[in-house]
Amino acid sequence: MPPTTPILEADRLVKVFGATTALDGLSFAVAPGESLGLLGVNGAGKTTAMNLLLGLTTPTSGMVRIFGLDLWKHRIEILRQINFSSAYTSLPSNLLVWQNLTVFARLYRVPHPTQRIEALLELLDITHLRKAVTGKLSAGESTRVNLAKALLNKPRLLLLDEPTASLDPDIADRVRKLLRRLQAQNGLSILYTSHNMRDIEEVCDRLVFLHGGKVLAEGTPGEVQARFNRTSLEDFFIGVARGEIEAIGLP
Repeated sequence: MPPTTPILEADRLVKVFGATTALDGLSFAVAPGESLGLLGVNGAGKTTAMNLLLGLTTPTSGMVRIFGLDLWKHRIEILRQINFSSAYTSLPSNLLVWQNLTVFARLYRVPHPTQRIEALLELLDITHLRKAVTGKLSAGESTRVNLAKALLNKPRLLLLDEPTASLDPDIADRVRKLLRRLQAQNGLSILYTSHNMRDIEEVCDRLVFLHGGKVLAEGTPGEVQARFNRTSLEDFFIGVARGEIEAIGLP
């Protein structure tokens, strides 16, 4: 059986800012239909990696391929087929929710935008926010509106940065189940960053853990936990944050 081309492939990415090396030879891949967690303590290089993968900045060296295409040579073609949501980015605050979603639907050339928007509002249980002013939403409401924006174009690859931040436990659980359902039904590939280890355990098939801009560990959550002899994935994360695991590194 021929090998499957990764949906996303980062190849020896290096990013240097002045005297700081934010990424140091980062390589990983996301398979079709896979959900991959990109983890690390603050300063590990996650944000830099996300910016590179979205084409917002260019690497000092290395390459990103999405759908088998060079990101910087085919950026527009690629970006039309992916989407992004972050708990830390905001949509234009003066527009109503439906206006914001309509603008992005047009940017992504979404067919039948009104029907698509209404379906997503219902899916995320925010139909009642349709005519709300975006800038007056709560943090949890804003997060769900951002998720609706991210799903507008039925992306093949979804990049999510802390998607359940600011959500209460009930809504966070619904979002995790929704992402798993979309992955199963549509073959959606997901790159997922979070400090919530429950998110990673429930949503992600594998994880890549960054430390100092390099890959410290890679595998399923259970494999990483067992390999470093930790009682839980959260225990592993805390061990890295406290410097208890850094010295072990990769074999």
